[in-house]
Amino acid sequence: MATFFGEVVVAPSRAGLDEEEEAREETPEDREIRREIEKKRLLCGSFPREVDVLWTWKSGGCAEEPLVCSRFIVAIGRNAAAFLSSFILDSVCWEVVGVVKLWNEWCRTSSTTNVLPTDSFCLFYRLISDPTVLLCQCSCYVAEDQQFQWLEKVFGSMQKKGLQVTILSTCPVADYKTQESTLTLASPFLKALKTKEFQEPVCCPLLEQPNIVRDLPAA
Repeated sequence: MATFFGEVVVAPSRAGLDEEEEAREETPEDREIRREIEKKRLLCGSFPREVDVLWTWKSGGCAEEPLVCSRFIVAIGRNAAAFLSSFILDSVCWEVVGVVKLWNEWCRTSSTTNVLPTDSFCLFYRLISDPTVLLCQCSCYVAEDQQFQWLEKVFGSMQKKGLQVTILSTCPVADYKTQESTLTLASPFLKALKTKEFQEPVCCPLLEQPNIVRDLPAA
């Protein structure tokens, strides 16, 4: 339970349950949602539901060891990814070190193993001067039933101790809930959510009730 509004908490999730337990607890509503997802995907043709993370670089040169990472910045969505491209990645200080490949009803990544900048990929970059600083530019759609896989495989590749994660995402001003008219708001504007473990000064005001974060940024 959150100790204050704006704190990020881990909610109970069934996403990581094994098949036997999931089947036992599945409700009629769950089955209907699953059927609708399958229908959408059948219309797009047959493709794997797996999320694959490919790294071209591993700390220490050993693929079995977790990445040594002190700061991990994730930009989710086209606007956030474009912000990284314009203000952070537009230099020779970064190099591509990995990619996430997935297929769903809105995104079909190439079957190639080459790591090239493209809107269909989630790309990982590392800071050349400090290899412990990583960026992820995720401009492709990650389906609801792929989000747990995405998190499990991406963060499963990294050491957790001392890791600070920053998520950048955007939403339409029309979705922002406030007592004042959205027409008078200076746009764009920045709000933040944080965990209780984050003790550093926050660079902008915290997000007010009853606004929430959804989809992969929330996960």
